[in-house]
Amino acid sequence: MKTIRGPAIFLAQFAGDAAPFNSLPAIARWAAGHGYKGVQIPSWDSRLIDLARAAESTAYCDDLKGVLAREGLELTELSTHLQGQLVAVHPAYDLAFDGFAAPTVRGNPAARQEWAVEQMKLAARASANLGLTAHASFSGALAWPYMYPWPQRPAGLVETAFDELAKRWKPILDAFDQAGVDVCFEIHPGEDLHDGVSFEMFLERVGNHPRCNILYDPSHFVLQQLDYLAFIDIYHSRIRAFHAKDAEFNPTGRQGVYGGFQSWVNRAGRFRSLGDGQVDFAGIFSKLSQYGFDGWAVLEWECCIKDSEQGAAEGAPFIAGHIIEVARRAFDDFAASGVDDAANRKMLGL
Repeated sequence: MKTIRGPAIFLAQFAGDAAPFNSLPAIARWAAGHGYKGVQIPSWDSRLIDLARAAESTAYCDDLKGVLAREGLELTELSTHLQGQLVAVHPAYDLAFDGFAAPTVRGNPAARQEWAVEQMKLAARASANLGLTAHASFSGALAWPYMYPWPQRPAGLVETAFDELAKRWKPILDAFDQAGVDVCFEIHPGEDLHDGVSFEMFLERVGNHPRCNILYDPSHFVLQQLDYLAFIDIYHSRIRAFHAKDAEFNPTGRQGVYGGFQSWVNRAGRFRSLGDGQVDFAGIFSKLSQYGFDGWAVLEWECCIKDSEQGAAEGAPFIAGHIIEVARRAFDDFAASGVDDAANRKMLGL
């Protein structure tokens, strides 16, 4: 067993144009002041990182890590959630996702996809230069508009979508393999990889690629009513990153999983700050520790009620209080009899 690292915080939901959220030195000082030991950096935010420079310059990467080290912080992972989303976009979402891309490729789906793939490859090299072993991303989606089987899906539609998704990701996974970094797909509604079955469908199509792994976030499983503890039992060997995010599901006579097109605060399933929802974090930290997960526990704050500053302040001690220092010896070692093989055989009458 190994001890989970943390607490850490994903900076995407906090970065902004006002201090202290508008530069890496300032936001690092803010995070350290709340008790965090690590930060996950969104690679698309130029206020925090220049991805192209990080891919080409180890000196730049050393400087970036130095900024964090001066505050007692480590870099946990880079994130390409927005770029990964653009590797595969169904035409129904072209306009909705176009703003994720560089201005030069907006309105041109083919150019946008090419840009996204190049961004992913830059992220692979940048992660290697930064000494990282895991990377957080989304898979994108081609089949998601057909998630509910009405109208009836024509035979082969989903298979064709996953074949194409795997075709697009295989060269990216190979680039991450060359860099020695795992791609950790956040299993998330809106992505084609949204549960265990869909992850398996993709994994099979990329030849069980060693770099095809999982970012585990239980909040998305609460909203799907999926057994998030059993998920760890099944997929622990592929879980290489962890977002600590809370959620709750309170169905009524009027709405359930799909939420009736309501705002987040009015949905039956909604995200909450750590400790305010229904997620069994004691169970999660126990299982991840049992299976030897030694990555970072990273707060992702997305709450429809509580202010982000309060959520961040409460998140660090919450995570720290759940990290289990794993046992270095068995609890019953005091009762060891010290017998040898000959004695064992005698005890068995052999």
